Amino acid sequence: MNKPAPVEQLTFETALGELETIVRNLEKGETALEDSITAYERGMALKTHCEKKLREAQSKIEKISISKDGSIKTVPFEEQE
Repeated sequence: MNKPAPVEQLTFETALGELETIVRNLEKGETALEDSITAYERGMALKTHCEKKLREAQSKIEKISISKDGSIKTVPFEEQE
């Protein structure tokens, strides 16, 4: 059995895909208890990693605004109204 890549090295898309697979497999209920626990722990790490990646992306998003005098500026996502 191949050892999975470290969560921190995964892209958002890869981590999300793996997390979806884990959830589907756990929902089927056909996995041995020990394997379910390992999968759950991996799933939690993947979830945390995906949330971190989303926060990082969110912090890079900027809103372009035009002031009354016509000047253009950008405002970080967190400062949006």
